[in-house]
Amino acid sequence: MFKISLGSIKNFLEKLTNVLIPVIVVSLLLGIIFGPNAPFIGNIYTNVSNIIGMIGQDGLLALISIIIILAYLKK
Repeated sequence: MFKISLGSIKNFLEKLTNVLIPVIVVSLLLGIIFGPNAPFIGNIYTNVSNIIGMIGQDGLLALISIIIILAYLKK
């Protein structure tokens, strides 16, 4: 009845990712500008800062490492 192929699932996830990444980026930037007390935006900012804190004590080094890894995977 339903013909779901791996290609269609991959296509759907790529489209979903292309929509969600700009939303997260804008939320992070607004969280930096307005602080973690802003509704909705503050939750995303707080969660990302907690994840960066868990990666290592030096958050800036962890952030740079994540950027380098993502840039490598983007190629």
